[in-house]
Amino acid sequence: MLPVQPEMRGPSPRPRPARMDPLAVLPVFLPLAGRKVVLAGGGEPAAWKAELLLATGAELHLLASDPCPDLADLIADPALAPRIRHSARDWTPADLDGAALAVAEVAEDAEAAAFVAAARAAGVPVNVIDRPEFCQFQFGGIVNRSPLVVGISTDGAAPVLGQAVRQRIETLLPRSLSAWTGFAGRIRGHVAATLGQIRQRRQFWQRFSDLAFAATAAPSGEVEADAPAFVSHLAAGTSTVGEVTLVGAGPGDAGLLTLAAMRALQAADVILFDDLVSAEVLELARREAKRLLVGKRGGRESCAQGDINDLMVSLARQGRKVVRLKSGDPMVFGRAGEEIGRLEAEGIPVHVVPGITAASAMAARLKVSLTHRDHAQTLRLMTAHSRSGGLPGTLDLNALSSEAATTVFYMGRRMADSLRTRLLAEGVRPDLPVVAHANVSRPDEQVWTGELRNLTSEAMAAFGDAPVLIGLGSVFGRVAAGLGQFSTPLPGAPSGSSTELQLKAG
Repeated sequence: MLPVQPEMRGPSPRPRPARMDPLAVLPVFLPLAGRKVVLAGGGEPAAWKAELLLATGAELHLLASDPCPDLADLIADPALAPRIRHSARDWTPADLDGAALAVAEVAEDAEAAAFVAAARAAGVPVNVIDRPEFCQFQFGGIVNRSPLVVGISTDGAAPVLGQAVRQRIETLLPRSLSAWTGFAGRIRGHVAATLGQIRQRRQFWQRFSDLAFAATAAPSGEVEADAPAFVSHLAAGTSTVGEVTLVGAGPGDAGLLTLAAMRALQAADVILFDDLVSAEVLELARREAKRLLVGKRGGRESCAQGDINDLMVSLARQGRKVVRLKSGDPMVFGRAGEEIGRLEAEGIPVHVVPGITAASAMAARLKVSLTHRDHAQTLRLMTAHSRSGGLPGTLDLNALSSEAATTVFYMGRRMADSLRTRLLAEGVRPDLPVVAHANVSRPDEQVWTGELRNLTSEAMAAFGDAPVLIGLGSVFGRVAAGLGQFSTPLPGAPSGSSTELQLKAG
């Protein structure tokens, strides 16, 4: 009987998931330069808020009968004198008229409530320092690379955690980024006038961003003095033709995505993704990117490879930045060779971002060294599927009889009986340890352990239609011996997982 061929399908958009999880607060960036801000209070908390508000260029109306030393220093600073109006008295409701913000350092509830009522009557957003129950807005943590400003808030739940986040961001953003951001503002008009197409401008700003992060210093005086020449030089590499990047999505856990993959997803105009790519990985993509499902699964309705190739070419010729998002590593059983060949033949730039292949993730999850020097000097990654749907006729299974080899079969679930029969016929010992691992690294992952003689379609039926890896070799002996025939939570499961490790020893 001829094998049943899966029905072909065209690319289909996946219904968009919820684009934004609930927000405790809305981050808002408010320009205050030259605007009136009222600050009532004279202690150290008020001094810190005064310094912060003055840094924005605000006109500070300070109402403090007995300012602390830090506030007194600000008041006495000649550089700040034109923007500080100090009154040595208590506040009154009239002080709030025309203010952009009102901030108070108040200890008593009654006075805090009165200040809030006066601010609301005047239509002024109000904050009472360290009294969240009286606040209409909050001061979060700040990473200052102005005009690039990063704000951080935990909604008051964990201020120390917020500071830890700020410290980590500080280490990621070079100080020179401030100067590069300001320079970007000065050349933006020239870039818009010089580069007429949106695609060219996007390419230019992507190259500019890469340069800004790589630089250890601000733009040189020569660059600042001849901005048009800088724009022309950096724009020389832009093109009206798009490009395609083959990106490895890893086995499913979004935490295993590489930094390069993250950057590619954030820069994409269109993402063509496979069935096995997890929703968590897709959530990391640029929100404006169009997502098209072009999955290929054995025995299922699938997209034809030729149609996928045509689609990539068509989108790139429209000037789009296309990401071909593949589960695992695109260069391991991902048909990347066919796609790269077609794109290069069409003269379309193509790049590859490797991913963590499922075999590596399986080894990590099970804490098994696939090349443990006491057990294996050879590692083979093999496909269990041919174009016709059965075992590939060219598989060299005789070599697997070696005691010094580890073999991992991809797409092996439906081929369990055929693999067992062929391997036993080639002289592989019946008690060779075997692990079958489904949905590697995902919350619903499952593991079966046994021996080669137990590798049957009945044993694999418990996995349903999940993608399954089958690993063979003495390196897996410790897994079967250490776990035995019982169920237990899989250690280090992905965040939010309640999955249990299902062990069925034949």
